[in-house]
Amino acid sequence: MIAKLKGRVDSLGDGEVVIDVNGVGYLVFAPTRTLSNLTVGEAATLTIDTHVREDHIHLYGFTNTADRESFRTLMTVQGVGAKVGLAILSVLSGDEIARAIAAQDTAPFRRVSGVGPKLATRIVAELKDKLGAFAVTEVVAPVAGAMPKGGVVEDAVSALVNLGYGRTEAFTVVSRCVHRLGASTPVGTVIKDALRELGEAARG
Repeated sequence: MIAKLKGRVDSLGDGEVVIDVNGVGYLVFAPTRTLSNLTVGEAATLTIDTHVREDHIHLYGFTNTADRESFRTLMTVQGVGAKVGLAILSVLSGDEIARAIAAQDTAPFRRVSGVGPKLATRIVAELKDKLGAFAVTEVVAPVAGAMPKGGVVEDAVSALVNLGYGRTEAFTVVSRCVHRLGASTPVGTVIKDALRELGEAARG
């Protein structure tokens, strides 16, 4: 089983790369985000997920093990095969995937070619308990799991969405505020704090 390839980039194509390892060329399918960091003739190291079938062996390559784990986790959802998994990781990072799932926001997934409304809904529903599999840098998972429906987070997020903010953006900021201020903070205070943070971000 191939888990890693280290060699030189022989050629780049649409959704694929050939890695020359000591004279042997390995065809690797990869997300656009991974391919964009590669240059023909230069050294490259890819973390590999090997899929063995009766009629073929396919190699899927990623910049790091976190992206490979995201790929594997995405494919646990019915309807998400390797092609769709790569398409999602071409558009969204592991952190962006995690934040969208935590926020139960289908919009980021619906931007991906091959992902319709039903599949996007299935992804956020089936992966809400698997956030740990993605590279999460924001404080979202603990808060998402701790807040019941109708709680401070949901009410504050709804208020920000009504003001025109995207659901994932609103959820991420509100989660940080609740984490910082405490779950018992009144929703009005959370909204005010979230708007302050959003305003500061907009001013750069």
